[in-house]
Amino acid sequence: MGTWWKDLDRILRGEATRLSALRRGTIEVRLGGLSIVLMILAMIYGACMGSFAMLKDGGPSYWQLLASTVKVPALFFLTLIVTFPSLYVFNALVGSRLEVNSVLRLLLASMAVMVAVLSSLGPIVAFFSVSTSTYSFMIVANVVVFAVSGTMGLVFLLQTLHRLSIVPREPAPTEATEWVGETKGETHEPSVPSALDPLEDQVLGRHVKALFRCWVILFGLVGAQMSWVLRPFIGDPGRPFAWFRGRESNFFEAVWSALVSLFS
Repeated sequence: MGTWWKDLDRILRGEATRLSALRRGTIEVRLGGLSIVLMILAMIYGACMGSFAMLKDGGPSYWQLLASTVKVPALFFLTLIVTFPSLYVFNALVGSRLEVNSVLRLLLASMAVMVAVLSSLGPIVAFFSVSTSTYSFMIVANVVVFAVSGTMGLVFLLQTLHRLSIVPREPAPTEATEWVGETKGETHEPSVPSALDPLEDQVLGRHVKALFRCWVILFGLVGAQMSWVLRPFIGDPGRPFAWFRGRESNFFEAVWSALVSLFS
């Protein structure tokens, strides 16, 4: 299991997405292991979300804590299932040679970045959960946390797609210079970019940028509405526990109502 966490650490530090590490045109990580790590981290954040229900009037809601712990991993994996086909098609439209397995690795790595950021902010959410009784504030706080982590993950996705689009595939071993800045089997990277840094001397075409930006917006909309379908995550103190709520309103109306309630 230690190697799975090392894979996540390599992704976060940018070691898995350096040009020299992308020579095969994919991110070299273990899909199964990274999926388990993603699930564990998502469960940790889910427990932090559900902790708000443990101090509500009338006694703690252990069922809500359990539901939140289970639903956050489900949110990410269901969003991945829904958005994966569109990412592959968009990727093919721009002329990329990435195969299905490579696109899946890339999307899972991006979600791992999201969940890593999310779980790191979990203690802050738990702190607010035990220090306030304002339900609308907790809704807004969690939306902000998800927005921050989602932005970081999608920036990682776009930058890695950029690098994969310019990296050459496995060059012949007899070449004198096998890589940019690499001579006689030695790699020289004077300035190593992080996982989120753009490459200064390489740019994507306008149509490529526009296409992937459209997909990012689509991903955000799907993730937001998926969270609404799987609600409740926090647990309304004024309503009894339920695994799921009925089909009413939508995510954006609910967030707006929470903001109005918070500042009114």
